[in-house]
Amino acid sequence: MQQPTTRAAGPPGAVRGWLEALAVVVAGLVAMAAVAALGLWLAGADDLPDGGVPAVLAATLALAVGGTVRLDGGAGDFAAVGAEISAMPLSVSVAGAVTMAEVFLRQLRFRAVAGGGELLGRIGRTVLLWLLALVLITLGARHTFVVPLGDDLAQSIGGALGLTPEVGFHADGPTTVGIGLAWLLVVLALTFAVSRRAPLPAALVRHQLAVRPAAFALWLVLLAYLAIGAVVGVLTVIVHGNARQTLVVLLLALPNLAWPAFGVGLGAEWHGRLIGALGLPVPEPLSAVLRTSEGGQATVDLGTLAEQDARSWWLLPLAAVLLLAAAFLAAARSPRTVRLWQHAVRFALAAAVTMLLVGLWTRVDADYGLSVLGVGLGLGGLGDLLGAVLGGTSPPAALGSGSLTLSPVLWTAVPLAAGWGLLTGALGALLATRVRHRGEVAGGGEEAPTGGPAG
Repeated sequence: MQQPTTRAAGPPGAVRGWLEALAVVVAGLVAMAAVAALGLWLAGADDLPDGGVPAVLAATLALAVGGTVRLDGGAGDFAAVGAEISAMPLSVSVAGAVTMAEVFLRQLRFRAVAGGGELLGRIGRTVLLWLLALVLITLGARHTFVVPLGDDLAQSIGGALGLTPEVGFHADGPTTVGIGLAWLLVVLALTFAVSRRAPLPAALVRHQLAVRPAAFALWLVLLAYLAIGAVVGVLTVIVHGNARQTLVVLLLALPNLAWPAFGVGLGAEWHGRLIGALGLPVPEPLSAVLRTSEGGQATVDLGTLAEQDARSWWLLPLAAVLLLAAAFLAAARSPRTVRLWQHAVRFALAAAVTMLLVGLWTRVDADYGLSVLGVGLGLGGLGDLLGAVLGGTSPPAALGSGSLTLSPVLWTAVPLAAGWGLLTGALGALLATRVRHRGEVAGGGEEAPTGGPAG
């Protein structure tokens, strides 16, 4: 007699799929909001007037996924303010990306292979819910408040003229939604490129060993720079104090400082300038290089940083050692049948992609100014807002304008990273010839491929 079939308890397949996609999006947003909220609180955002904290938090999330925050307002022809901030608080970005990747992969655990249609369905549902979240973030990142006119004289003049300058900030919708969508797609692509737990369609399984070992090794390099940066932050607190400001850096902008150090160590250049004081937690050597006497573009590289602090030369051997260690790991995680030149080429490509992403993620473009009757005045709550959103402490009350730009020279940085990857990839493969490779058994042979993700 045929036994009746039993169905597993739980919601239907379609509903379960949407719930799993919702879990990915919500988990990422909660992680980002938690890190951002703590960082903003330490930066003094809780002192903002008119209940602007939730809007500032939403603006920080918009920046974390690559969006742009604009400020505008004034009082007719008497007062005007203009600002634009495009700078990713990468500590918030990394927290959200890692959390979303972990939740996405946990839903696929115990799977060696997944159908292409299933993966596309999961990604599609996650993308649709993420787009809805981006729209809500954009709507929430909007606030208006009154800006003090400055000293007592300015306040008296403003009162006599009936001026009440209002300043509003808002996340740019097309930029936040468009780049935010690209951010999620990059996160999911990197998840499948890096993680051995990510199942692939059967047709792609045979290609995973060409990508995953090198991608995973370079991800460890970026994590190592974050760990080193965190240790430096702790030592800074011990030696110089300023624990609150250091924690702001760690919670909002640690990768913004640590990852360019990787590129500079390889010989790459960043161009930029710093005018005024935006309240950003910029290290003294970097600040000194960016703040040129003429206000023009400055070049940030090993030479210019070493002129300010000779210890900057240590960035070169640090990058070389970490890359060589990563190349060795990538070779050890690949089958012995992979040739040396293949290791070198794959690692070079992975290093080039890593440098490209680091360069795009660490770009900073922020400037603002406030004037009344053509005279720059204090910013009050606006200064607090800018300092909090950008990840630093509040700028001085007398600040009237400021500008910070920092962008990599990608056309030289990417080839430099590829060259370093080619060299260290070859050396790492040579060093790995005497160690057991992934898939080998103790007798010296190799296990038959199982089709599961390796790398």
